[in-house]
Amino acid sequence: MNRGEGVLARIIEDAEEDVLIADGFDDAVMGIEHNSSRLIYSVSLCIEILMDEGMNMEDALEHFNYNVSGGYVGELTPIWCWDI
Repeated sequence: MNRGEGVLARIIEDAEEDVLIADGFDDAVMGIEHNSSRLIYSVSLCIEILMDEGMNMEDALEHFNYNVSGGYVGELTPIWCWDI
């Protein structure tokens, strides 16, 4: 089990409500906002994950901004922590 899977497993186990998981970014989970049950993701780790998949920095940022953080998927839309 990698770091992200462990954090995510604990959050899901402890969550009183459903959580929305961003596919492919388990290692970027920082925690949960308890009032809304929204997962909090590290943007710098998300960018790292995209770069590990073969994107350069510019492409990773563009992909993240447009395809990942740019969408609203309801009340459980994740929180993206811009820690870069």
